[in-house]
Amino acid sequence: MKRAFLGMICFVAVFGIAVPAQAFELGVRGYYWFPGFSGNVKVDNAGIRGTNINFETDLGMGEESHPVIEAFIGGGNHHLSAAYYKAEYSGTATLTRDITFHGITFPLSVLTASTLEYDAYDVMYWYDIINLENFLAGGSLGIVGRVEVLDGDIVIQSTLLNQKVSFTAPLPMLGLNFHVGVLADILELRLLATGMAIGGGTVFDGLAELSLTPIPFIDINAGYRAFIIDVDVDNVEFDYDTSGPYVALTISF
Repeated sequence: MKRAFLGMICFVAVFGIAVPAQAFELGVRGYYWFPGFSGNVKVDNAGIRGTNINFETDLGMGEESHPVIEAFIGGGNHHLSAAYYKAEYSGTATLTRDITFHGITFPLSVLTASTLEYDAYDVMYWYDIINLENFLAGGSLGIVGRVEVLDGDIVIQSTLLNQKVSFTAPLPMLGLNFHVGVLADILELRLLATGMAIGGGTVFDGLAELSLTPIPFIDINAGYRAFIIDVDVDNVEFDYDTSGPYVALTISF
């Protein structure tokens, strides 16, 4: 998957060569995201139904923050970005009930150590159907096509038992991107909402953000991102919410 992400970055670079020189934008953004973490996972195997396991109350996992890196490019009404982050959650807990995970049953009162880790690759394209950048404070409304890929592992282990499940979850989404200048070229508001119904479940990823430009080429961003999924892939059924505030620094040309 790391090769795939490098391919995404190369595609961004090629996109940059292809777009017109006028209204050209190129930049990178690094931000720190402080999401909450709650939800469940269920893993079946060989006809054995898994238990609906709560990450917090059953496995003792807690909240973690994630650094995120993003590269973006645009020309005219066309925009493309590629982002990456790694999520890592872990916890220990003494089980208060029997749980079945990928065909293995961990009994009541056993001490478990668990991890959920995944790489998140995010490629997004949007086209401005309304572009008012040359009027007043400026603003735009764009239609968005997006694919996020989660590639990772879930591990539950005790003294005698050890079970690991790997998964790769491609999550296509459609949505809208809106931004408006609140104070000329100094302060901007951005709203992004993307989602999709997938195999009887849903996925949503959106944000609300304020961006301050104290000097040319530098933006300071603060906002709130919500990432909520309810999907079933590779016999792994996810239903969880990682949503919370973030701060960011953007350099663009």
